[in-house]
Amino acid sequence: MKATKIVHNGITRIKVEFPFNQQIASLLRQIPDAKWSASKKAWHIPYTKSAFSDLKKLFPEVEYPETKKDIEKVDENPIEIPQIPTTEINNNDSLTQLWNRNEITIDVIGRKILLKMPKKDTDVHFVQSIKFSQWNNAQFRWIIPNYSANLELLKDYFKDRIGRITIHEQYEIETKPGIMHTVKKNELLIIKTINGRLKLIFGFNKDLTKAVKQMPFNSWDAKNKWWTIPYSDILFQQIKDIGTAHQMFVNVKVEEQDKTKTPRITAFDIPNFRTCPVEMSEKLVELRYSEHTQRTYLSAFEEFINYYNQYDISTIDDMKVVAFIRYLVTERKVSTAYQNQSINAIKFYYEKVLNSPRKVYYIDRPRIERTLPTVLSMDEVASLMKQVVNIKHKTILMLTYSSGLRISELLNLKLTDIDSQRKQIKIEQGKGKKDRFTVLSEKVLPLLREYYTQYKPAYYLFESPDGKQYSTTSIHIILNDAVTKAGIKKRVTMHTLRHSFATHLLEQGTDLRYIQSLLGHESTKTTQIYTHITTKGFDQIKSPLDNLDI
Repeated sequence: MKATKIVHNGITRIKVEFPFNQQIASLLRQIPDAKWSASKKAWHIPYTKSAFSDLKKLFPEVEYPETKKDIEKVDENPIEIPQIPTTEINNNDSLTQLWNRNEITIDVIGRKILLKMPKKDTDVHFVQSIKFSQWNNAQFRWIIPNYSANLELLKDYFKDRIGRITIHEQYEIETKPGIMHTVKKNELLIIKTINGRLKLIFGFNKDLTKAVKQMPFNSWDAKNKWWTIPYSDILFQQIKDIGTAHQMFVNVKVEEQDKTKTPRITAFDIPNFRTCPVEMSEKLVELRYSEHTQRTYLSAFEEFINYYNQYDISTIDDMKVVAFIRYLVTERKVSTAYQNQSINAIKFYYEKVLNSPRKVYYIDRPRIERTLPTVLSMDEVASLMKQVVNIKHKTILMLTYSSGLRISELLNLKLTDIDSQRKQIKIEQGKGKKDRFTVLSEKVLPLLREYYTQYKPAYYLFESPDGKQYSTTSIHIILNDAVTKAGIKKRVTMHTLRHSFATHLLEQGTDLRYIQSLLGHESTKTTQIYTHITTKGFDQIKSPLDNLDI
């Protein structure tokens, strides 16, 4: 094992190199903030005395340079400004020439202004007064956001002390570990990510930034200097139209599935694979958690205890829990939802089952990556329903769409829940343990009667041939078969029918509060998501470019 000092993403770290060994990796995870770098193919830990002390305690045989001078010899090259075509305002020294220590140089690269200057207290105080400015120790220069007035502010302050100002025509940006993109000065790079969002990378543009801020669930990544918004056809087209109207080169990329992530541990991977303790399953039932939550928690906790399959469950400490969560993020590369579910499952076992004090794990909870739902047009819904011949299958799909049901609510429907006189359906103990009523379509009612006459269910509205509750697997097969036959290319689930029900009601002019009640949403904020995906009136909106005499 070998330890060396490196600069990774502008931060000084200690790289730890060793032949692949899962046991060593597990021990390394005990060091706070230990991370795996896909680009460097190695683990790295903080460049601190405490982290290095932990490393030596865990691995006394680790090899490392003896002196500070030796450490700096093996230091990897810090991130440098790329050698790229530039347009120079002052035709002075280029980046490749030696920098005069008394000279002030400014490089404008996309969203960043890189300022190099001699150390002077008054100048440092001035730069620090600029919002979001920060010192980069690796590049030995200040990094300032390239907002509209910042460059002019620097010019006005330093004046004739500036030796060179260089505006770069293009620059490199790392959108994922090991994946680089070259972005031109007047380019709008749109990356459709695998988690259903759009990354928007562009130089400062006031109008485009204002438009993005008005879009639902927008998020600014201050570290990487890019915006993200949920994907939908409407928002995607709006962004492209704004970029085109500002004469920007719009470049669209689709993010590929990450093939480097570590698969989940299974019973085939380890000899002593463990199932969840019975006590946890019983506690979930006792506290009346939903069946879905029970399955989720048990599955997530099972992965956790098999990650530490050589330890007794009760002896796994907080540091190991944090190391496991980091493993999920860096190696398994799970979604933020799964990460949160794993944390909740672990907390449930130790706090509710073992009655331990409330646990606080020192790791940031991820922000949920908000996406907009997929919605079918009314023609697509009609085409979908026409493909289904079986009366039972057709009733299932039409009832789900016409009443805006969740799949769990559909499966739990009993014969007594259908009120044909008032044309209502009673949903008992839906999500959040709430009861509600939803609408029963006049077109579905005769279909229901025909279905009942033919199948004669005893208790549940939809039952399997052996009289038990109908399965979700069977419903998914029915839906997928209908989607394929209808030639619909969108990713359609049973929940898509519920989203389509709400969107179509909104387009027909139904008040948002009634839709909220029918869907069983606790907050109007949840229901308002459908206002962002409706196409009603969208065809009447004109781009401001259309009004220009050009």
